[in-house]
Amino acid sequence: MFLAHAHARLAAALDGLDAVLGPLGRMFADAGFELALVGGSVRDALLGRDMPDLDFTTDARPDDILRLVSGWADTHWDIGKEFGTIGMIKRGYQIEITTYRAEAYDEASRKPVVAFGTELDEDLVRRDFTIGAMAVRLPARVFVDPFGGLTDLEAGLIRTPGKAESSFSDDPLRMMRAARFVSQLGFALDDSVRTAMTDMAARIEIISAERVRDEFVKLMCGKAPRAGIEALVDTGIADHVLPEVAGLRLEKDEHHRHKDVYEHSLTVLDQAVELEAEYATAVADADIPEAQKVAVPDFVVRFAALMHDVGKPATRRFEDNGAVTFYHHDVVGSKLTAKRMRALRFDKDTIKKVARLVELHLRFYGYGDAGWTDSAVRRYVTDAGDLIVRLHILTRSDVTTRNKRKANRLARNYADLERRIAELAEKEALESIRPDLDGSQIMEILGITPGPAVGRAYRFLLDHRMEHGPVDEETATRILLDWWNENGSVSGTVDPD
Repeated sequence: MFLAHAHARLAAALDGLDAVLGPLGRMFADAGFELALVGGSVRDALLGRDMPDLDFTTDARPDDILRLVSGWADTHWDIGKEFGTIGMIKRGYQIEITTYRAEAYDEASRKPVVAFGTELDEDLVRRDFTIGAMAVRLPARVFVDPFGGLTDLEAGLIRTPGKAESSFSDDPLRMMRAARFVSQLGFALDDSVRTAMTDMAARIEIISAERVRDEFVKLMCGKAPRAGIEALVDTGIADHVLPEVAGLRLEKDEHHRHKDVYEHSLTVLDQAVELEAEYATAVADADIPEAQKVAVPDFVVRFAALMHDVGKPATRRFEDNGAVTFYHHDVVGSKLTAKRMRALRFDKDTIKKVARLVELHLRFYGYGDAGWTDSAVRRYVTDAGDLIVRLHILTRSDVTTRNKRKANRLARNYADLERRIAELAEKEALESIRPDLDGSQIMEILGITPGPAVGRAYRFLLDHRMEHGPVDEETATRILLDWWNENGSVSGTVDPD
C-alpha cells in the first residue's frame, strides 16, 4: 500500500512541476545530454513533502549547463562551478544542476576532491543514503532506484548505497546527516550505518565547524530532535561535536542519590518541543513585540532545553548528609554553552540568547514559597527581555518529576506567575522598563556633568521603578533629590551646591 501511494504522490508532484521539468528535460535531451531529478527532491516527492528546492544531475559539464540555462532561467549563478554545480531560479523554485560526480575527502583535508562521472548509477552509488539515491530521468519520467531506496523509505531505514565506511570516509559529514534524518524523518539507523558511525566518529573532526553547525541546526529543528541527539551520543559523535551533552551521562552512584541528568535533559527537550507549538499558537496574534514570539521549530528554545543542565557535571557535590548539590550550575552551564556555540561558529546573537536562557532557567524556583513582590516579577520580565516567552517554555519544560503533587504545584505556581506578568503588563510596559527620568534629565536636575554619578543616580531610579512602579516626573524629581541629598556626597560625588 505504501509503495502505491508513494508512486501516486511522486506522479502528482511531477505533474505539478511540469512547467519546469518539461522544458528543462527537453532542453537537455535536445542538446544530447541526460538529466534527472535526484536525491532529496525525489525522496520528498515520494513522501508527499513540499519541494521548494529542486536538485538535478546530468552528464553535461558545468560550462554546458551554463550555456543551456543562461537564456532559460530567471537568474543563475556559478558559485559551485568548481564542484560541478550551477544554481538558478525558475518560477520561484531554487534549482541546482550538478554534473555526475565522485566526491571524496583526503585523509587530512576538509575540502572535497571532485571527479566528474558519466553514468547516472555511478553518481547515485556515491550519494549519502539509499533514500537519497533515487532519481527520475527526464523528460520521460523514468523512476530509477538501483539500491532499494523506496524499500528503505517504506521501512523507515537509513542505509548507504555502498559500504557505510566508504561513504563516511568520502564525506564524514554524512554521519551528522544520518542523525539529522533520524530527527527529521523519524527513521532508524541501519546496523551497518550505526557501526560505521561508531567506529569512525573521530573522523567528524576534519569537517569544518560551520558545516557541522548547519547539520546540527537541522537536526535540532526536526520533528524528533531527541532521537537525533541520542544517535549522536550513542555512536560517540557527540564526544567530538557536543561533548557537554555526552558528559551529562553522570556515573550512577550506588545509592541513586541523583537522577540521570542526560535522560532528564532529553525529556526537557521533548517537552519543550510540545510547549513550543502551544506557545507559538497562543502568542501568534498577541500584542507583544515580534522578537518575543516563537516559531515552530524554534532552535533557540530547543537548544537551551538540551543544554540547560550542562553545568551540573562540573558543579556536582556530595554532601555529608547524603544530598547531591549542583550550586551555580546555571551560571557555569551558560558559560559552557556559549563556549561550545562559539566553537561551532554560531552568530553572536544566537549565542547570547541560548546562553541567557540557560543562565535564567532556575530563576523561577522558589516563587511559590517566597511570595514574589511586584518588584521581583518586574525583574523577572526585564531580565528575560525578549526571551520571556522562551523562558516560559523552558521553565515549564524543566519539570520532569514523577511526583504528581509536586508537578501540579509547580505548574500552578508558574501559571500564577504568568497571570501576574500579564496583569502588570496591562499597566506597565514591562518589556522596556526604564527609570522615570533619563540621563539628560538627571544631569539637569542635579546640575552635574556626565560621569559615574549619573550612572549611580540612574540605577537608583531604576531600582525605585522596579520596586514601586512608575511615578510622574514631579514625583521622580523629588525622589531623586531626596536620594541625592542623602547619598550624593557619600558616594564620592560633589553636592550640586
